[in-house]
Amino acid sequence: MLATLALLSAIAPLAIDMYLPGLPALGADLHTSPAAAQLTLTTFMLGLAAGQLLMGPLSDSLGRRRPLVLGTTLLIVAGIGCAVAPSIGVLVAFRFIQGLTGGIGVVVARAVIADRTEGDSAAKLFSIMMIITSAAPVAAPLIGGALIGPIGWRGIFGVLTGLAVLMLLAVLAFVPESLPRERRHDFHAGAIARNVGTVLKNRRYLGYTLCFSVGFGAMFAYISASPFIIQDLMGFSPGVFSLLFAINAVGIGMAGTVNTRLVGLVRPQRLLAIGVGMLVTVGVAMMLTTVLAPDLHWLLLVLMFCLTSSFGLTAGNATALALGQVRETAGSGSAVLGTLQFLIGAIVPPLAGLGGASSAIPMATVVLVCTLLSAAAFATTLRE
Repeated sequence: MLATLALLSAIAPLAIDMYLPGLPALGADLHTSPAAAQLTLTTFMLGLAAGQLLMGPLSDSLGRRRPLVLGTTLLIVAGIGCAVAPSIGVLVAFRFIQGLTGGIGVVVARAVIADRTEGDSAAKLFSIMMIITSAAPVAAPLIGGALIGPIGWRGIFGVLTGLAVLMLLAVLAFVPESLPRERRHDFHAGAIARNVGTVLKNRRYLGYTLCFSVGFGAMFAYISASPFIIQDLMGFSPGVFSLLFAINAVGIGMAGTVNTRLVGLVRPQRLLAIGVGMLVTVGVAMMLTTVLAPDLHWLLLVLMFCLTSSFGLTAGNATALALGQVRETAGSGSAVLGTLQFLIGAIVPPLAGLGGASSAIPMATVVLVCTLLSAAAFATTLRE
C-alpha cells in the first residue's frame, strides 16, 4: 500500500521531469516560444493546487478510496489529451486537467498516512515515501532523455498515460478505505469551509506548511530553469542534462534515507531545523556563485545537488509535523499544504526564467528568497 501511495505522490515529478528534456523540442514542434512552452509547467502546477484544494476537504467527507479511483481514471483521459494535443493552447489546457486529476492522488495519499499514523511513525513513513518518490525524478529525466529521440515528447505523454493506468490498478488492488464513517465530516460547503478555516487558524500547522511549501519553491526554481541553464548556458546535451538532473535527484533519496534512520533518535523539529539551515546556506552560496563567479559551472552544479539534498531532509519532517497538528481534518490539512506548495511552484518558473539562457542569476535569486522565507516560516513554529 505504501508503494502505491508513493506512486500516486510521484505523479507530479513524473509528469514534470519526464518531458523536461523535450521542452525545447516541444516548443519547436508547436511553433511557440520557450516562455509559452514553460507555461505547460505553470498550468500543470496550478492544476495540482486546484485538485488538492477541491478534493482534500471532500475526502474528509466522502472517504479516501472513491476520490482516488475517480481522480486516477480522469488522469488517464488527461494524459491521452496531452499526447494528441494539436497546439500549445490545447496542450496547456490538458496539462491543467492532468495536474487537477493528479492532485487528487497526491493529497489523498498523504491523508491516508495521516489517518493511520502520527508522531515519529508518521515522520518515518513520509520519509520512506520521499525515498520511493525520489526514484521518480531520478528515473524520469533519464527515461525522457532516452525516449525523446525515438518517440518524441508526444510518446512521453503516452508513457505517462500508461503509468496512470498502472496507478489505477494498484489503487483498486492495494488501497483500502482508511477513514471510518464515524470520523467523516458533513458533505456541504459550510463544513468544507469550516475545515479549511480550522487548519488555517492553527499557527504551528501554517508555519510548518509554509516552511515546506516555500522550500519547495526554491527547488522548483531549479527544476524549471535547469533545462535552459544546463543545456543552453553551460552547453551540455539533453542526455547529459538528464544524467545531471538524475544525480541531483539522488540527493533527495539519500537525505530521506538518513532522515528515516534519525527519526526516533532525533526529534523531527530538530531535523527540520537542520534541513532549513542547509537550505539557507545553499541559497546564499548559489547567489554568490552566480554573481561573483558565473563561469564556475561545476560549483553551480554542486550547489544544485546540495539544494535537492537539503529539501529531502526538510520535506518529510515538515509534512509530518504539519499534518500532526490537524489529525481530525487531515484531508483539509493535506489539501492546504499541497495547494500552497503547487501555487508557489506555479509562480516560480516565470521568475526563475527571466534571464532566459543568458544568466543563472534569476534562478539563484528566487532560490535565495524562497529559502529565507522558509526559514522565517519555521521560526514562527518555535514561539509559544
